[in-house]
Amino acid sequence: METQSGDGRLVLAGTPIGNPADASPALRAALTSADLIAAEDTRRLQSLLARLELSTSAKVISYFDGNEASRVDELLRAIADGRTVVVVSDAGMPTVSDPGYRAVVAAVAAGYPISVVPGPSAVLVALALSGLATDRFCFEGFLPRKGEQRRRRLAELAAEPRTMVFFEAPHRISEFLADARGAFGDDRPAAISRELTKTYEETRRGGLAELADWAADGVRGEITVVVAGAAQPELSVADAVELVTERIAGGEPLSAAVAAVAVETGVARKALYAAALAARKEAK
Repeated sequence: METQSGDGRLVLAGTPIGNPADASPALRAALTSADLIAAEDTRRLQSLLARLELSTSAKVISYFDGNEASRVDELLRAIADGRTVVVVSDAGMPTVSDPGYRAVVAAVAAGYPISVVPGPSAVLVALALSGLATDRFCFEGFLPRKGEQRRRRLAELAAEPRTMVFFEAPHRISEFLADARGAFGDDRPAAISRELTKTYEETRRGGLAELADWAADGVRGEITVVVAGAAQPELSVADAVELVTERIAGGEPLSAAVAAVAVETGVARKALYAAALAARKEAK
């Protein structure tokens, strides 16, 4: 759809996850120049403005899980009237386990401009602190609260090769870790970060059993859990060549097939290419 004319736009603004000093100049500008601010918690927004020593003439409305769907039309009308609508969550980036997704979908459908003010992310901070692989990861957010549903989801992730990032509430962390141990095993490497960028920031690393023992007496604060992906069985170059051959039979060029299999298996690309080339010559 073509973008609508006018100056109205939707802005997703990332806010500090703990330390107000992490607020960027771009965030400050967005808050002070907005015409309408849709805040997950208006009181927290006012607290953030006070800590940043900012004031805004924008109209401020609440925008949280309970009213997100019903507020979207109001946000779109404001954009249609040429106003700048800024969406902020309590902390971090809107739409990432926070309100904002519905507004983006509606704005895209209407063809309105959308921009992002990047900000701190608990997902990336915890991932960087974990000491676990960061080249490939998946974000699972909050798992179901009910034990049976949570255990089912964790069982589905047992063979996931990527590093996994979860959010969890402090009063459910012990139950989460118990279920994670059951799905992933006691020795699966993991890290728990709490109160990121705040005064009492802490990160604990170890096997899931060790972390479960640590958390047994209770953990306070906002919690992000990072769990290592499942170890993948080592694949020989010869086995990888067979995968390349299958791709070539399906119509892929040799170089593309080698590149794809190298990424999937972790086999060195140069060695795989040489072996695949040699196998092709032998087959002729």
